[in-house]
Amino acid sequence: MQTNNYAGIPDEFAKLEQAKIVLIPVPYDGTSTWQKGADKGPEAFLNASENMELYDIETETEVYKQGVYLADAVTEDASPEAMVEAVHAATKKYIKKNKFVTIFGGEHSISIGTIRAFNEMYPSLTVLQLDAHADLRKEYDGSKCNHACALYEASQNTNLIQVGIRSMDVIETTVMDKDKTYFAHEMALDDTWMDSAIDQMTENVFITIDLDAFDPSICPGTGTPEPGGMLWYETLDFLKQVFEEKNVVGFDIVELCPNKVEKSSDFLAAKLYYKMLSYKFQNDAAGDEYDNAYDNTKQKNNSAKYNEDDEY
Repeated sequence: MQTNNYAGIPDEFAKLEQAKIVLIPVPYDGTSTWQKGADKGPEAFLNASENMELYDIETETEVYKQGVYLADAVTEDASPEAMVEAVHAATKKYIKKNKFVTIFGGEHSISIGTIRAFNEMYPSLTVLQLDAHADLRKEYDGSKCNHACALYEASQNTNLIQVGIRSMDVIETTVMDKDKTYFAHEMALDDTWMDSAIDQMTENVFITIDLDAFDPSICPGTGTPEPGGMLWYETLDFLKQVFEEKNVVGFDIVELCPNKVEKSSDFLAAKLYYKMLSYKFQNDAAGDEYDNAYDNTKQKNNSAKYNEDDEY
């Protein structure tokens, strides 16, 4: 793992004390069952972030100025259970420091730990899952901390809303709440699904995004790509509405499986992360700009007053 600042931002915006945002990398790929490589995801994401423009055109902000602290990577891999506990501990540690905590995996089993931490710290939590797969098995390959079980605990302990689902096992139908599940084939024909999903959310929302939620035509770099996925502006439109209408308390992004040739998936992940931060802190950034403008105007007015006094 690289150890420099997130996106190469200046040190003044990368210190924990001043940063509003914490980013925890989790390079873990212990339970994936098809293409391996999600453990390389955080490094590829960080590399792409260093080559990304940091001015967001849509929100007219530079959200990195809110401060982004790149935490030490969680590298526990003794067992899936040990990894989940390590992620849980790291996530909760920074939530308690009143930071906006974000996590980049790694495969989806890391979200068991992140969701557990947020659920312990925020009342009446909604978990919003964007994913191709339901991930609702109670146990898989002898472990409850498998990537196929990533959202089972959330389905039992939180208000789980699933979006983009298009692949699952029949056993998961016994767990799934179909009233709060938005299947990809239905979303393609329903213009109201975004409003419906948001209406089902509580005030506090944690977002978990498996990058295979996206159609492989725009994000092929995942371990289990599925056809028929979400597209870029559709996804951003939905996320922007969630950030505007609800209190998003944190998020994780998982399942980037980079390869040496195709880099567009790395940049999609980098851009998605930054867009989500931009939506979260858009009003804060506007407030900072207002304060700066007010201070500058006040300074100019004072200077003008002093000049008038000098004339007398």
